[in-house]
Amino acid sequence: MAAIIFIALLLVNVQVSAQQVGTQKTETHLPVSLSTCDKGGCSKEAKSITLDANWRWVHNVGGYTNCYTGSEWDKNFCPDPKTCSESCALDGVDEQTWTNTYGIKSEQSGDSLELGFVTQSQGKNVGSRVYMLDSENSYQMFKLKNREFTFDVDVSKLECGLNGALYFVEMKQDAGQSEFSANKAGAKYGTGYCDAQCPRDVKFINGEANVEDWTPSGASTGTGKYGACCTEMDIWESNKQATAYTGHTCNAPNGHTRCEGKDCGDGSQREDGLCDKDGCDFNSFRVGDTTFFGPSSKYAIDSSKPFSVVTQFITADGSDEGDLVDIRRKYVQNGKVISLRNATTPGLQKFDSLSDKFCSAQKTIFGDPNRFQTQGDMKGLGDALGRGMVLVMSIWDDHAANMLWLDSAYPTTAPTSKPGVLRGACATTSGDPDTLEREYPGASVKYMNIKFGEIDTTYGPGPSPGPSPGPSPSGCPGGTLAACIGLCPSDPAVAYKACVDECVTRCETGKHTVA
Repeated sequence: MAAIIFIALLLVNVQVSAQQVGTQKTETHLPVSLSTCDKGGCSKEAKSITLDANWRWVHNVGGYTNCYTGSEWDKNFCPDPKTCSESCALDGVDEQTWTNTYGIKSEQSGDSLELGFVTQSQGKNVGSRVYMLDSENSYQMFKLKNREFTFDVDVSKLECGLNGALYFVEMKQDAGQSEFSANKAGAKYGTGYCDAQCPRDVKFINGEANVEDWTPSGASTGTGKYGACCTEMDIWESNKQATAYTGHTCNAPNGHTRCEGKDCGDGSQREDGLCDKDGCDFNSFRVGDTTFFGPSSKYAIDSSKPFSVVTQFITADGSDEGDLVDIRRKYVQNGKVISLRNATTPGLQKFDSLSDKFCSAQKTIFGDPNRFQTQGDMKGLGDALGRGMVLVMSIWDDHAANMLWLDSAYPTTAPTSKPGVLRGACATTSGDPDTLEREYPGASVKYMNIKFGEIDTTYGPGPSPGPSPGPSPSGCPGGTLAACIGLCPSDPAVAYKACVDECVTRCETGKHTVA
């Protein structure tokens, strides 16, 4: 994420994560579906989600006493990392607890997942973070190069300062369980989180409690000596006023990496860490297109209604092994395919997607350091996408910067006339977590109809069976979008990209429908 998530968990029992497994509640995974698509169509599989370990109840093994209360570890159980990991158990989340404690609901079909903002039960729970599972004990891994990822989303209940985020991080498929024997909970219980912010609020890292140098930072949160770093691809960060997609590179070629000291990149050492915390982002409002996204029909994308989000990962040679060169974004709403419009900021007008050239130009014009380049650029990001990433879905508020980096003027000390400062239409006084939790407890985000597959197959029909057809009377080569794309040359990549864009223009503009 573009800012560290500070979790406001004030539950009586639901406090933190651990590595042993408790027996007080039966672990239940909510259903979620995943459609895999190619030119022949899509097939839907039943998957499931698990709750991140930081949100779970942790107690002494065989008992009911919290190992962590408020923002402090219980030194009777946690005098040091090893003892704490052996003494504390991470408990399950049963079907009733998902909704009543965490405000998370899933349709039985798995086609829709709703994450609520504030839930009152024995105490107060704020936000959540969940991961897609492939099996009971392993995360679903996505290899995104030369592929596209599509989902439907409803952000109409997300006010300024809230963030419904869907993104990928290079976590271990088994949460590191095979590498670190102290981790008994594994992926089943949502352990092993990491991202490009190298968060130090993760309670257990590499099978050990993060108790050393633990410093409380709020009513229920704190930071330890270590952080958890890995490459991150933010497919979607949004409320109804603003949205961005962002790549974050890391000098962490093995994925999940424990950091300490300057490698975590905190405070004045932000530019010295393993990861590019700022990332390279495409936010239409930030690059001058202030009428593209917003909560009414006057915007190209009306965020007061659901829509589909399509993200394409283009490689240099059109193969799964090629270097990542471009990350493109399309939307589908009201039966129409809507591509991102070109930036209007002077010097960026030729860009409508994420690429090395865009990132370099944007950083120069905005006056920001290009850590995206130094920590790996598109090739480095693509290498991580090729190794495999875990899907994360969340809803959160921002105790560090009130989400102003997403939807307002940021930094607040800079003149709004400076390119890149304005990121959305929200006021700089918005986003205060206490205010949001008090005034908008019923806020929520819905993620629906998740699809993954070959380029231009997840948001439209596959090709007609039989031999490749010739030009159609309508002027669409091949007769359908998929058939038209099938006629495009795969090499060079620039020709393929231009051909695909032309197919969309000639075949689908104004009439495309979601499959």
